[in-house]
Amino acid sequence: MKISYVRALATALVLTLAPLLQGCLELAIGAGATVGVAAVQERGVAGTAKDQAIRAEINHLWLQKDHQYFIDLNLQIQEGRVLVSGAVKDPETRAEAIQLVWQAKNVREVINEVEVSGEGGVVRYGRDTAINTELRARLLFAKNVDSVNYSIETVNGNVYILGVAQDPTELDRVLEIARNISNVRRVVSHVLLKDDPRRLAKAPES
Repeated sequence: MKISYVRALATALVLTLAPLLQGCLELAIGAGATVGVAAVQERGVAGTAKDQAIRAEINHLWLQKDHQYFIDLNLQIQEGRVLVSGAVKDPETRAEAIQLVWQAKNVREVINEVEVSGEGGVVRYGRDTAINTELRARLLFAKNVDSVNYSIETVNGNVYILGVAQDPTELDRVLEIARNISNVRRVVSHVLLKDDPRRLAKAPES
């Protein structure tokens, strides 16, 4: 069974159950919880909303072109910076997927971490999921780490981190935690510090 088939099944299941799960979550934690999380992030509620709009537009562009992009690729978006990871069959597919990302409004930067690789399978996908789960849990409970400001994806044991760090010490702590998780091959950081001037750069005109 190929990785893309597994992800396709998972995606279909999530889409099927989403309406039911949403209702349960709203009863359990309240409809304002998502807004509450966004409010404590460095990008704020407005920034979160803009990033979600970028995500929706990119997914729409991908699905219009080829639904396999949506299945095989991951999106991490922070303040208009879009990190694309995953694995595709050839360089041409990778290039086309990235070109479509640039078409979305308010995209300031595209970070291409898409692999051209035949690696995958159920075992690898399970390990990547386990890495994501463990790392997010460790960051959540780590002292002096604002975990809400970090986005994480793992592809074939490579951990990609996007976000905003309060200072170099916090960033070092996050990277050290990631490196010490089983089955991690390497950790790739695209994190900016809170006072980095690149965070204030405007998106190019669409």
